[in-house]
Amino acid sequence: MSDLDLKGLFQKHAKALHSFLLRKSRDPQLAADLTQESFLRLAEQRGGERIDNSPAYLFRTASNLLIDHQRQQIRRKTDLVGEDVLFEVEAGGSSLDEITAARQSVERLQHAIAELPPRTQEIFRLNRIEGLTHAQVARELGISDSSVQKHLARALAHVMERLVEAGE
Repeated sequence: MSDLDLKGLFQKHAKALHSFLLRKSRDPQLAADLTQESFLRLAEQRGGERIDNSPAYLFRTASNLLIDHQRQQIRRKTDLVGEDVLFEVEAGGSSLDEITAARQSVERLQHAIAELPPRTQEIFRLNRIEGLTHAQVARELGISDSSVQKHLARALAHVMERLVEAGE
């Protein structure tokens, strides 16, 4: 890939990539940094394997970089918790049985969601986890608002059925 090709890709896709990252992270500085890092990674691929779909490579790289950043942030937050706070949690918090039951509930929920068709999973994730409205999900995926509602209704019915079967 020549510098000219990379410049053209940057001019064509940088704004969309930045918007994508900003929507996901809600942090303008992080979105800018990850946009640049994504293009840097693409530039580093010059000598490596051929990339057939550079825009897809950029967006996948950006998603992976954001996921890595979020994981690091979570790790940092737990590393900063002092032993005194952990002791308070231990002394006044939930019992081991309660924590185990809560983790099992989360695992059952994750399993129920994994049983859904991919499109329904995506709609559920965007609406219920990322907090997008029905209209925002519809625009994001290029489908109608009523389709979003139908997918969500199916997803919620399925998840609730699974949780009821598990006795929750």
